[in-house]
Formats: sequence, C-alpha cells, structure tokens
Amino acid sequence: MTNHPMGDLGDEMKKYYYDPLGYVMFNFPWDTDPAIQQVPLRAPYSERYNSEFGPDVWACEFLDEWGKDIVERGFDGANAVLPIQYATASGHGIGKSVLVAWIIKFIMDTRPFSKGVVTAGTADQLRTKTWAELGKWHYRSLTKDWFNYHAGRGSLSLVHRNPEWKGDWRCDAHTCREENSESFAGLHAANATPFYVFDEGSGVPDKIYEVRDGGTTDGEPMTFDFGNPTRNSGRFHKQCVGSLRHRYKVRCIDSRTVHITNKDRIQQWLEDYGEDSDYFKVRVRGVFPSAGAVQFIPSSDVEAAMDRDLVEDRFAPLVIGVDVARFGPDDTVLYPRRGSDARSWPFRRYNGLDTVQVAGKVIEMVQEFKQLGIKVAAIFVDATGGSIGGGVVDQLYHLGYSPIGVQFGNTAIKADIYRYRSDEMWGNMRDAIHDSLALPRMSAREGLRAKDEGIVAAGGSLALQNQLTQREFGYTLNRNLIHLETKDSMKDRGISSPDIADALALTFAQIVAPGGVVGGVPHTTKAISEYDPFRTLEQEMPY
Repeated sequence: MTNHPMGDLGDEMKKYYYDPLGYVMFNFPWDTDPAIQQVPLRAPYSERYNSEFGPDVWACEFLDEWGKDIVERGFDGANAVLPIQYATASGHGIGKSVLVAWIIKFIMDTRPFSKGVVTAGTADQLRTKTWAELGKWHYRSLTKDWFNYHAGRGSLSLVHRNPEWKGDWRCDAHTCREENSESFAGLHAANATPFYVFDEGSGVPDKIYEVRDGGTTDGEPMTFDFGNPTRNSGRFHKQCVGSLRHRYKVRCIDSRTVHITNKDRIQQWLEDYGEDSDYFKVRVRGVFPSAGAVQFIPSSDVEAAMDRDLVEDRFAPLVIGVDVARFGPDDTVLYPRRGSDARSWPFRRYNGLDTVQVAGKVIEMVQEFKQLGIKVAAIFVDATGGSIGGGVVDQLYHLGYSPIGVQFGNTAIKADIYRYRSDEMWGNMRDAIHDSLALPRMSAREGLRAKDEGIVAAGGSLALQNQLTQREFGYTLNRNLIHLETKDSMKDRGISSPDIADALALTFAQIVAPGGVVGGVPHTTKAISEYDPFRTLEQEMPY
C-alpha cells in the first residue's frame, strides 16, 4: 500500500486496513464522550483494547469476522476479488444503524477513492435513522474534517472535501424506489472498494438487489444487508435462509442478547405472545416467521394442508373456479374442488386462449365430471370489470350453462372484515386451508386425464404453494379492513400473477342460503348466508 493521500492521520488509518474493530476503537472517543458510552466492552475485547466502553459483543464479532474476510480476499489494488457479502437478520433495537455508520466510516477512511451507496426500506428510515446515525458518528470521528456530510432532503451524501476527488471518493444515500434503480448500478471503483449497505433489507425491492449485483464485479466489492425478518419471500429472505444463503455470511441476532434492548418490554411480549409466535420471532428472536409479518397465508398451514390425509365426502358439492388470463404471460386456470378435497382432481392451466376456447375447456371439464357420475354444483368465473372473464361468462350462459360471474372489486359479504370480494375469497380459502382443506401433494395423482397441449394436469404443487404463501396484505386506514396486495405490486416484487391460487379462491366465492339459487343468470344470484365452504348445496346446477 502507498502513502495515504491524507497525510499522517491517513497513514495511521492505513494501519487498520484489515482491522475494522481496531478502527472503531481508535477512531471514536470511547473514553471521553458520555454520549457513546452506552455499552460496556466485554471480554476478551476489553482486555484487547483496554477500554471500558465499546461495541456490543455481536458487533465486535461482526467486525472481527469482516477483518478476516478482508485478509482472505487479499485485494492488491488492481485485480478484482470476490465480493464480501453479509446478511444480518435481527430483532428490534440491537443498534444495527450504528454498525451501518461504522461500516461506512471504516471503508471511506481506510480505502481512498472508494464509493458507496446506502439505502433503507423507506425514505423516512433512510433520512431520519440510517443517515442521521452516520452523521452522529462522523462528527465524533478523528476524520470528520476529511469529508463534507450532507443531510438535506435533496442530498444525502458523504463527499471528500478535496474538489478534485469529490466524484471519486464518496458515499451517497438513495431511496429504493424501483424507478431509482440506476443509482445502484456499477460504482466503478476498480482500484478501491465499491460498497453497498441496505438497512431494513426486507423492504428493498428485488430489482434493486439485482441491479446491485452488477456493481460487484470490480475492485474489492462489499455488500451489507440488515433487517427484521418480516417476509418469507424476496431477496433478503433468500440471502438469509433461502437459495442464496451459501453466498453470504449470515447472522441472526436475538434482541435478548444485546445490552441496549429493553428486557422488561421483551418479557412482556414473551408473556403476551409466546416464544414461538410469529410476533416474537420477528421482533425479538430475529427469526423468519411461519407467516411473514405481511404474509396472508402461513407457510406452515399450506404445508399441513399438503400433508394431511384426505377425508372424502361424496355428497359435498363440486365447484369449479375459473381464473381467466388477462395478459400474455399469465395463465387461465380451472380448479375443481369438492368439499375439503382440492387434491383429487388437479387444476388445469392454459395459455393464449380466447373466450370461446376458455368456455370450451370449462364445458369439457363439466362433461368429464358428468361421465364420472359427478354433477358440478357451480362454476365461478372471474368477471372483474372489463376483463375478458365477462366474455367467458356470456359464452357459457348462451351455451346453456349457468356460470356465476364474480367481481373481485365488489364489496365483501363480510364487509366489517374485508375490503373487497377478492380479499374475502382469499380469507375463506385461508380459513379452509388452516382447518381441513387437502391440497395437492408434491406427487399428486393425475385425477382427470389431460391430453391437450399446454395443460398441467398433475404436479404444479410447488407453484401452488408459492402462490398461496407469497401474497402479502395490509389494512385500510379508515376501517382497518383486510386488503391483499395487488397483482401489479406482486409483479413489482418479482412474483408472478397468482393464477392457480385465484382459481382455487374462486371456489370459495359464495355459498347458497337455504332455498336460494346457485348460479342462474350472471349478476342475479340471491343473497348469501354466513359462509360455510363445505356444506352440501341445496340445489345443483342443471347439467
């Protein structure tokens, strides 16, 4: 390494090139500033640095391991090395924003001409917490005169004061909106360290992670992701416990092990919710939940529904849900269900069919059931707004069938719980999955034979499982009603349209009241009683 461009202090900083923890202990006033004397430095670190205060144990371990990884990479200033990549899931209140500040300062102070990008799950989190914490530690550091720290709404940056270097030696904070993804492209620091820090990584869109990947191909690249494990989908989940885990140094930090957390409050949560509750897992243990904090259907419920033994009920009504594709890559799906049996007759998927062809496929399925001696009690078709599903309803009606057109955007029957009819259907399906529904196993038997090209008659269970568990939800502000995320929002997160799950949900659209009429002319169905998805219908369809 050559002499540091910032003179004697720079040469002193250079001694800590491979030692992030040593840098943190050297660069900040642990012995004189009461504002940062929050955590007693534990052994063996207290003996190593002869200091009463310092980072918590988990942060010391993080910084020490990081130093070992730097040594292992052995970057020579010219030849690119493999990226150092860390993913840390944690409970609340562990001080991760403080560690983020130390990471930024260490790289900027020890690696001249490095470039960094920082983001967080929301703009408010980024500005008021992540970047504000950096300012706190920057102004307490020995190197505070090296950089200009900006925290205005128009610019969150840490830029070298030498105007000749301000374009090449800097760190910037950007919001993680997808339309801002170009800000996370290659940083072009081939002779230094391009680095990325994502705070509250669960809330960062997958596209931002993907664009970031392209910036880890030169120099000594580093990525650091932190967050509460709120979602069982997305890139942060994949890095911590999923398919990308082997590429990351992963940590799971339990808030109870951290000095600064409120142990009395944590004990209240433990008493109120329990050790194994999703609430406690996410907020304290730093463990991904059975159902994501915003995941509508728990993964554990879906797995149980796939594993449970089927209890057949030959007298239960058989209904068919028809989700009609609106866009090129989406599929039209027909899903038959009889009572609690959503396994014996596999769903069918088609692509590129017009309304006449879809109506024909529905009729084929109805006739196949008729040959088996099973009457179809109802056909529920997604006829939302101006969708082509309305054309399918018209075709079936004019051919002598009595489909029920379901408007996803209509007011829910249980209007005190759900915002829209589609939310309610998914809620009914979720309850059935939890209680007794039998879903296809990964080796589901074929059931109705399918010979047409483009049909998936058997299998597809993994796709169904993903679609059921990946959809998220929230609550309306005024009435606190459940509403599911839109399909556009799912696609923005890199998740395909839940065609199979929607078709199954359609079979839970309604039940007939005693003496009521199932089907009939579209939009003339009588009032619905309290929903019971498994009761025998009073009257069957006339086919």
